[in-house]
Amino acid sequence: MKSFVAKKQDINQDWFVVDATDLILGRLASEVARRLRGKHKAIFTPNVDTGDFIIVVNAEKVRLSGRKMDQKMYHRHSGYPGGITSINARRMMDTFPERVITNAVRGMLPKNRLGRQMIKKLKVYAGPEHPHEAQQPQPLSLS
Repeated sequence: MKSFVAKKQDINQDWFVVDATDLILGRLASEVARRLRGKHKAIFTPNVDTGDFIIVVNAEKVRLSGRKMDQKMYHRHSGYPGGITSINARRMMDTFPERVITNAVRGMLPKNRLGRQMIKKLKVYAGPEHPHEAQQPQPLSLS
């Protein structure tokens, strides 16, 4: 029996739009990461990017369960000694709601060149508008 390996000409990458209104962050991120990776397709190959493009709109309306809005912390480091900066999820949602979803999805993708290539197919917007109408994205419901 032979194993199927996806080639460049076999891959068909579609565009989907997801409305994040009232969706829980982790459940949204896990499904988006699965589709970016291409695991929902029959031609899935672990070392080939077979996933689709995903547009997430209304990122500012995503929910976190429990007390995570105040307790969940996001950290970044400038590279200098003592250069760590921390911000909680509530403040991150007020200033950069797109980064909350992007960081959640990035953590669920492979930590290598392929994962960095996959995260580029994720487009996140705080409001309901996006500039990708020319790609004719299909609506994707995750509820």
